[in-house]
Amino acid sequence: MNTTRTLCFVIAALASYAALVYRLCQARRSWKDSAYRTLITTLVLQCLTFTMGAVAMGGGSILGVGNLAILLMHLSAVAFCVSAQIILLRWAASDETTARRARRWIVTGFALNTLLVALFLLADGPDRPQTDFDTGSGRPLVLVYLLAFIVSQAVPCVTIFRQCGPYARMTDNAPLRQALRTLSAAAVILFLYCTARTVNILTAAAGVDIGPWKLASNVFSALGIVVLSLGLTNSSWGPAVTRLLDWARAYRSYRALYPLWRDLYESSPDIALEPPGASVSDLDYRLHRRVVEIRDGWRDLRPYIDRAAPGTDLPGAAAEGAGTEQRQAVTEAAQIKRALSAKRAGTVPRDNKDAGDFDDRNTDNFRAEVAWLTRVAAAYSKLGEAS
Repeated sequence: MNTTRTLCFVIAALASYAALVYRLCQARRSWKDSAYRTLITTLVLQCLTFTMGAVAMGGGSILGVGNLAILLMHLSAVAFCVSAQIILLRWAASDETTARRARRWIVTGFALNTLLVALFLLADGPDRPQTDFDTGSGRPLVLVYLLAFIVSQAVPCVTIFRQCGPYARMTDNAPLRQALRTLSAAAVILFLYCTARTVNILTAAAGVDIGPWKLASNVFSALGIVVLSLGLTNSSWGPAVTRLLDWARAYRSYRALYPLWRDLYESSPDIALEPPGASVSDLDYRLHRRVVEIRDGWRDLRPYIDRAAPGTDLPGAAAEGAGTEQRQAVTEAAQIKRALSAKRAGTVPRDNKDAGDFDDRNTDNFRAEVAWLTRVAAAYSKLGEAS
């Protein structure tokens, strides 16, 4: 059990240090920003909290004072929560009201840490077994100390969660909005840590052994800190990740459209503006060209598309779960396949689509158009495999 707890502290500490190092790399261009300096302070306190937690798991004393690592972990955790609350205020606004609220949080944090130090000394904390600070062991002053610490963590979780939603709706900055939503999720997970920790303390005080469930608080703590670290750094790496995901999505669509484009290109080589190539260096441009060329090739096939031809049914289980769009995509793919065969044979159906355009699709929305053509291309490929 101690191994799992230590591992949770190590994971939280590594996530904290990774976030700190990542943010420190931006110090040259951001240090003059007070919000950035507050963020660095928050991450330093976060690192200190979980470093002390890992040290405390090793037992022993610091500077000859027993359980000092536990006290320092708790004090830095309070300061870390206060600093996180202040950075959230700074992200939302930078007026006099924000400064006044930040000062109130600083005073509150100082008062809480003073209370924790006093309770630690009154409870004879340096001479207590380390296990007392896990459960309280029925000692009234230790119980009060632990519950005061839990309250100091739970209240900022609630306030951060309540503020992140409105702040996210207020901002037009997409990365900041995503960061606030991530912080909101972290606040929920860390509140679950506080709940689990309270259950551990109260059940131990009542003489109830909950066994392995004691580890739930450590798991919630580590997970919450990982999510929090992502939230505190999201505004800088978020846009890059979004661009990467958009590129990957576009690349998948580009590849998925290839079989349909290839057959249309072989049928109507004039649809290509430039010779085909394997390069994806300018993927947005190439994806736009592929969509346009598929539409042009499809349009060239209209005289060979037989309106009277029956649609192609989906097989068995696929037909049961298919929606209207999927059925339409299969029908369109089947029409294209038959039209290509008719064009190669030089056969023009009597009831063909030699007039009009794609009236049933909205081609003004490029993303929707790519999604639709990808469905058709997927259906076309399956028809090719089945034939």
